[in-house]
Amino acid sequence: MVLLWCAAVAAAALAAGVSPWWSFGAVPLLLLAALGLWDLLQRRHTVLRNYPVLGHARYLLESIRPEMQQYFVERSYDGRPFDRDTRSIVYERAKGTAAEEPFGTERDVYATGYEFLVPSMAPRPVPETPPRVRIGGPDCTRPYDMALLNVSAMSFGSLSANAVLALGGGAAAGGFAQDTGEGGLSEYHLRPGGDLVWEIGTGYFGCRTRDGGFDPGEFAQKAAHDSVKCVSLKLSQGAKPGIGGVLPGSKVNAEIARVRDVPEGRTVVSPPYHRVFSTPRELVRFLARMRELAGGKPTGFKICPGSRQQFLAVCKAMLDEGTAPDFIVVDGGEGGTGAAPLEFADHIGTPLTEGLLTVHNALVGTGLRDRVRIGASGKIATGADLVKRLAQGADYGNAARAMMFAVGCIQAQRCHTNTCPTGVTTQDPRRARALHVGDKTERVRRLQEATVAGALQIMASMGVTDPAQLRPHMLRRRIDPYTVRSYEELYEWLEPGRLLDEPPADWAADWEAADPDRFTV
Repeated sequence: MVLLWCAAVAAAALAAGVSPWWSFGAVPLLLLAALGLWDLLQRRHTVLRNYPVLGHARYLLESIRPEMQQYFVERSYDGRPFDRDTRSIVYERAKGTAAEEPFGTERDVYATGYEFLVPSMAPRPVPETPPRVRIGGPDCTRPYDMALLNVSAMSFGSLSANAVLALGGGAAAGGFAQDTGEGGLSEYHLRPGGDLVWEIGTGYFGCRTRDGGFDPGEFAQKAAHDSVKCVSLKLSQGAKPGIGGVLPGSKVNAEIARVRDVPEGRTVVSPPYHRVFSTPRELVRFLARMRELAGGKPTGFKICPGSRQQFLAVCKAMLDEGTAPDFIVVDGGEGGTGAAPLEFADHIGTPLTEGLLTVHNALVGTGLRDRVRIGASGKIATGADLVKRLAQGADYGNAARAMMFAVGCIQAQRCHTNTCPTGVTTQDPRRARALHVGDKTERVRRLQEATVAGALQIMASMGVTDPAQLRPHMLRRRIDPYTVRSYEELYEWLEPGRLLDEPPADWAADWEAADPDRFTV
């Protein structure tokens, strides 16, 4: 540090007394000397007090660690949250380029936890037209045919206007649905003219009273829009079940404030709970009211399942009230487009496999499965991901981060900072303008089309022509180096109405304790 000061003073003296050209060296040295003095005097960073100037290299390297890890360190199959292989297949399919790999898999097929789908000795032709899933139970007067893969819930505000337009344009061109997320029904969702699932959460954005409650009149008016095909109530999401969402004030510009019915420039916090219900029975009644206000359109809810007893209480309420939602979207704990505290992302929420099994079996066991469709969301990026979820009990899938990859996301993981380098999750107009809507629209369409085609090709190789023919025994998991079990063997699968007749021992206590008039802990 002393040498730096001496060099800076000498260079400054030479610049003043000998030649002004010395200023090119004097100015940087003086700035470094000033920085070093600041480092010595500040009390926040011990490293900088002990290593002035040089200590900044530590923070610089730390700031670019994710990029260094992603591009130069990690192997193709062990990155997180999505590995290089998965990102590559998504990028290639979105661009319309070949997605084949030579020389065999790099994955260890003998590792514990490895899963694989079972091929048939009698493969079937791949269907020319992808099947669709009819959403709409007996109380629904305007059913909707859902694609096998759709855009999962992502809000305008969390995403840029260009990203929302590209996702909606791709959905419109490809004939699949886009979930609006809980951030309101914006013009960017409506402008492409595609099919929408309008989601409302605990903040009731877009149908919100001045004190933050639910506004039935505004909801009915917006739900009547032709583009809105389904309405959904978000109970919880995989990234952070049990807490509300947060949109930083820096992202809440005048446009977002108008869409969400909130003050401009102020951080928007969604409460962790709903005002419109406090018991399972009230939830079921409110869903029926939503369907009525929406003119009979399919109505459902999204949940990251937790307590099986609580979900069974909701099923009991459905039976008692004689009504049920038309669909339930199961969001796995591995989901993650919403920024969340690390403790929640890592430790709270049921993973998608167990969540699907809970919801599917509960509906089957109570005789409700035929009237309620199940969507699955949580790291669905490839055709194999989709087929696995269908075999585990889902009727269709939703993808969020894979769709973000299609519109340019590079997994920089800066979604909550408003500094997204590709313009996907920012409200900074200079960053968002880099996202070309026309190009990314086509990429979204191609990704969905290629992923569904891949899923159908996999099913055909398994001897299946319709997703309804998939069964748990067709999916296998290695549970140790010497043992493989099918999902039919690994998990309990209830027969229709079993809980109403004679609950199996593993379900009996939860079924008995489930109370349609309260959410027990």
